[in-house]
Amino acid sequence: MSLSRREFARNSALTGAGVALTGSVGALATAPGALAAEDVHGAAGHGHHHEPGYGPLRPDPQGILALPQGFSYRIITRTGVTRLESGESTPSNHDGTAAFEGPRGVTLLVNNHELKGPRKNWPHPVPLTEGLVYDPAASGGCTVVEVHPHGGPVAEWVGIAGTSTNCAGGATPWGTWLTCEETEDRAGSNGMTKDHGYVFEVDPCDRRANRAPEPVKALGRYAHEAVVVDPRRGHLYLTEDASGPNGLLYRWTPPHGFKHGRGRLRTLADDAGVLQAPKCYDAGGRFVDDLSRATAIGTVYGVDWVDVPDRDARSTSVRKQFAAGDVTRARKLEGMWWADGGAYIVSSYAREESPVRHDGQVWFYDPRRRTLTLKVLLGVSTEPGKDGAFDGPDNITVSPYGGLVIAEDGEGVQHLFGATDSGRTYPIARNELNLGTEQEPEYSEFTGVTFSPDGRTLFANIQEPGIMLAITGPWRRQPR
Repeated sequence: MSLSRREFARNSALTGAGVALTGSVGALATAPGALAAEDVHGAAGHGHHHEPGYGPLRPDPQGILALPQGFSYRIITRTGVTRLESGESTPSNHDGTAAFEGPRGVTLLVNNHELKGPRKNWPHPVPLTEGLVYDPAASGGCTVVEVHPHGGPVAEWVGIAGTSTNCAGGATPWGTWLTCEETEDRAGSNGMTKDHGYVFEVDPCDRRANRAPEPVKALGRYAHEAVVVDPRRGHLYLTEDASGPNGLLYRWTPPHGFKHGRGRLRTLADDAGVLQAPKCYDAGGRFVDDLSRATAIGTVYGVDWVDVPDRDARSTSVRKQFAAGDVTRARKLEGMWWADGGAYIVSSYAREESPVRHDGQVWFYDPRRRTLTLKVLLGVSTEPGKDGAFDGPDNITVSPYGGLVIAEDGEGVQHLFGATDSGRTYPIARNELNLGTEQEPEYSEFTGVTFSPDGRTLFANIQEPGIMLAITGPWRRQPR
């Protein structure tokens, strides 16, 4: 059922202050730019609220990761140092990651490796393990990492190979990983022998299930970033990191009678279900062309969904199949996480290509109300190289201790940082591995932020050269 702009405006008017929301934002004013009432009072008006976070970050003598007092880290994998079971080096360019409960208390992590183009371009591509290869010309893929709860040896093996630019992805309710290709390369271009820009399913617990990999073409071919699954309705939501024009959020509705489960997505026909893009309205019924229009935490947009004409983009990229006024776009739609009955969605930044500039947004999509609510907004920093100025949110997870944990892919210094329910931010870690020089330092982005199933360990990656880290410490419930 579609949500017309007239219906959204009428519903907003009936609630007086706006649309009732879940989470910390209690009520919204009826226009973009309006602040959530609880954000105003909770963040500034209640002096008895404790400050969020764990205190200042302390420099690391090893020059890798600055953490608060009482926290420590362990290197799980490192490109050029650690080895796969088959003997090759851990592949480089760690990206999206999810943690799964394995047998006998172990944690199984599926780790994307964002490697684009021909294999000759990379010293440490994902090895072409027999039976697990989609396109032998492609460099990317996933590895599965086995970590024991009290230390001990780490095992790592290939989950899928021969894919390209495996950026983010998403865990499924049935215990598998959906790895997303952030590319639109076709067979014959950039050295590829098969079409790319798809989603693949990887099972961390059953190696046999990963043999003879095939893309889930029903989810479309475009520059995929992340994906989440609505466990109640069966919808999949997917982000696209693209520009010229800006990318889109997508919703895939399964065909009638389809039941999700391990390996079931691979059984779908290429045109199964319906792939759609959003069309948003503000509470006054006005069409919103780009999510950057929202300029304050608490802004709410109603969402309708518009069918994608050609999901496999046979002649035209999917995002270019819509004319102005057809859909709502956003620059650098990145990480996603399903929690609290909906999807948290990141827009990493907006610049000249967008109507309004910002250094990062986090939205929450409520499928029951069909609304998008702005939860976190980072204004444009005038000093991106200064420590403490967060920008460029990317991968994201919901913390078992309240709020969000976000991996930074911005300019200058790179952090893992938290965000409370009311949108306040605080540092968790800082990348101190300088890939540049003392005069011109350069720090790689953080990726793959995810908690262990028991919530005691925060895993995250430094993308270059490729380091997976396990962070432990005195985690505690964060204020709203």
